Amino acid sequence: MPVLQVITLGCSKNTVDTEHLLAQIEGLYEVVPEGDTRPVDTLLINTCGFIGDAKQESIDTILAAAQRKNRGEVGRLLVFGCLSQRYADQLPELIPEVDGWFGARDLRPLTEALGARYDPGKAHLRAGVRLPYAYLKISEGCDRRCSYCAIPLIRGRHKSVPMEVLVREAEALAADGVKELIIIAQDSTFYGLDLYGRRALAELLRRLSAIEGILRLRIHYSYPADFPEDVLAEMAGNPKVCRYMDIPLQHVADKVLDNMHRHVDGAWTRALIRKMREQVPGIVLRTTMIVGHPGEGTREFRQLLDFLREARFERLGAFTYSEEEGTWGASHLKDSVRPSTKEKRLSELMELQRGISFAYNQSRIGTETDVLVDAAQDDILVCRSEFESPEVDGEILVRWPDHPAAQVGRMMRVRITGADAYDLIAEPVNECV
Repeated sequence: MPVLQVITLGCSKNTVDTEHLLAQIEGLYEVVPEGDTRPVDTLLINTCGFIGDAKQESIDTILAAAQRKNRGEVGRLLVFGCLSQRYADQLPELIPEVDGWFGARDLRPLTEALGARYDPGKAHLRAGVRLPYAYLKISEGCDRRCSYCAIPLIRGRHKSVPMEVLVREAEALAADGVKELIIIAQDSTFYGLDLYGRRALAELLRRLSAIEGILRLRIHYSYPADFPEDVLAEMAGNPKVCRYMDIPLQHVADKVLDNMHRHVDGAWTRALIRKMREQVPGIVLRTTMIVGHPGEGTREFRQLLDFLREARFERLGAFTYSEEEGTWGASHLKDSVRPSTKEKRLSELMELQRGISFAYNQSRIGTETDVLVDAAQDDILVCRSEFESPEVDGEILVRWPDHPAAQVGRMMRVRITGADAYDLIAEPVNECV
């Protein structure tokens, strides 16, 4: 059987694309894990093309793979995903070692190149370590036109996955041992508008929560404008929906939000955060901010810092503005903030957030919570409660010397005993179930 390896770069949406592709070619290849250095017959690279650093990582990965091919360690080198979708005309000439370039919007051509017939009814095939969580991509593309973002250029218009398809996929994942589904999309709150003429995320959550074996549903990547309040009601009343919301706000200063084409202002943003905390007591909010965007002067940056002190987001990520060709911002706004100023502002913002996150984690010491065991490292269980999302948030670490690997995928109740700015230490209150 020929040997195949996949390297997946970028966000969790790319991870889902890789898993869908592996389902299409199941049984045709021996799939070796990413990082394995043995020779392979086919190497696939799923690329990211979102911002400058991500594009550079993708290019570097492709060039390293080309060197492996030149050394005879790789037979076929195939590239797909956002970078190759965005630069389909330029890349083949720049890196001729690649045997095939495929986009991000349709897996059919790549599936056929790998010798399989594309079947849209096939669900995930998770490669590597079997984790008790999985990502469920509920839509593709985006109808928003944020001035800085190239995603609509790469992924196209918003297209929801029919609810019955998602339910079947979720049932298959539950049968495979998945306990937690992480709902992802470019804008999860837009789900259903194109299919049903209404926002249907809350209805989807209800249907997914009825699946036997699914214990948690987590929402990622929600857009603030026109946020559907029935989702908050579902979160407050449905015990399977995590009281956790990933809602990238990007900024709070009116001038910057206007330049970003976010369709909200600072007052709307503040009111939405207050509403979330009022309607879902105990909710944990994760957000993302951009510093150095055109229009952000010292005054606007100080407004952003004041907002963080006020809103006290439990989780926050940030990055500096990167001008992306083809976007409205690249052609209409001057990237006037110096790179050194961007980096200084990013450092100041993240230092402020570190203190906020540390205070939140410290406040949890002495409390009890239910956790899902994701992994075991030596005699330590790596766990998460409803308030931590994998890969982007911290973890809850529990010492468990008695066959820790056997506890992976189980739920247990723990008491928090220690904390730093990111991770928590806990002790078990009861046995894993």
